[in-house]
Amino acid sequence: MPNQNILNQKKQKVEEITELLKNAKSGVLVNYTGITVEEDTKLRKDLREAGVKYAVEKNTLLRFAMQNAGLDQLTEVLSGATALAVSDDETAAARILGKYAEDHDNFVLKAGFIGTEIYDEAGVKALSKIPPKETLLAQLVGSLQGPIQKLAATLQAVADKNEAA
Repeated sequence: MPNQNILNQKKQKVEEITELLKNAKSGVLVNYTGITVEEDTKLRKDLREAGVKYAVEKNTLLRFAMQNAGLDQLTEVLSGATALAVSDDETAAARILGKYAEDHDNFVLKAGFIGTEIYDEAGVKALSKIPPKETLLAQLVGSLQGPIQKLAATLQAVADKNEAA
């Protein structure tokens, strides 16, 4: 029979993870088996700089927290060594962990989520290819700038023609 104090600590940890999941815009689950301490330290540094929270948690605690947060479908991948990365950026965790998985054969993306949308390993890999939000906005502005400049030049030409007439 587990000690009541230990049981309370586990319940509190499940509540913390549940809140973390509910407050995050996105998250990724990975199997980190086989990476070195040096590689893990570099990965954690990169994630921290991007504002991604990364932690290794017990699968049982993650399972309860995911059920509490309404992410039941993610519990299917909870086996083996599992780490959870959550972020307020929709693609930051997937982008960093996806690049890391490409460079390290033994580092495996398991699944992920954005809001309540669940992604399998292939979906997380696809998310990892999406550029950062700032880059996407710059591309959008750049693509809008050409037509707007043409419109402005056309309107100026019509105004000059009307002024001359």
